[in-house]
Amino acid sequence: MSLEEATPEERRALFRVVRGGPSDEELAAVAVVLAAAASASGEEPAAAAPDRWSDPSVQHRVPLVPGPGAWRTTYWPR
Repeated sequence: MSLEEATPEERRALFRVVRGGPSDEELAAVAVVLAAAASASGEEPAAAAPDRWSDPSVQHRVPLVPGPGAWRTTYWPR
């Protein structure tokens, strides 16, 4: 049967049994496996970037050193 000969219900189906007569349990097992394979991308989810607001190392500040030109270094990266 070609796609043109298929009914609208058959076109919407996830898969079609071409040969054999599987039981309802076998069809359910195949449907679960196909759905799991379709939802899995095969890649591990990417780790989220570290959140600087909740990073405990931000609480440890560099000691302030007074002196000439010290105000210029207040915004330098540490």
